[in-house]
Amino acid sequence: MIFKPTISPEELENLKVAEFSGEVIIVDKENEDYYEALEYLSRQKILGFDTETKPVFQANVKRNGVALLQLSGGERAYIFRLTEIGMPESLCKILSTKKILKVGAAVNEDIKGLQRYTKFIPRGFVDLQAEGAGWGIKEKSVRKMAAIIMGLRVSKSQQLSNWEAEVLTQGQISYAAIDAWVCRQMYLKLLSTPKPILTEDGKDNT
Repeated sequence: MIFKPTISPEELENLKVAEFSGEVIIVDKENEDYYEALEYLSRQKILGFDTETKPVFQANVKRNGVALLQLSGGERAYIFRLTEIGMPESLCKILSTKKILKVGAAVNEDIKGLQRYTKFIPRGFVDLQAEGAGWGIKEKSVRKMAAIIMGLRVSKSQQLSNWEAEVLTQGQISYAAIDAWVCRQMYLKLLSTPKPILTEDGKDNT
């Protein structure tokens, strides 16, 4: 068996914490950083992809709009503050091209949230939840998939924080970058790992 189908909370807690050693750039206006981001991202073949939304803690309250869009290459991650810049057409182009793969988990939900800003045709998206199943992985969360595929523990301590805050904390910035980056790393690891022959119930038969 190459990858375990599931992982226990105890096993997960013993893993090394995931860290992104690359550069993280926050983009909150259409300035030099924004155009540098487009130039860098458009040169990549595979990007890690994620979004963050300010949580709602009361029942029957309308969900907030997407606050952040994160796109990461191997050595650089960009965090777009959509509450500040929206979804300009030039940014949507990256999400609409088949030439650049955007890898995330449960991507359809993220795409729906982004389309509340600007309608775009999503192309080139890869959902790790579906991909992982091809290697017999039953877990669906980024945290558990990263543990199984990469042997890394992704911290979720910032998950329910205020992503619309005027100033993001260093913890939030790091969390947002890692969430996108680790999706890219997981996909690359899967691509470099031979697929097992699975039985009908998803068990490894190799």
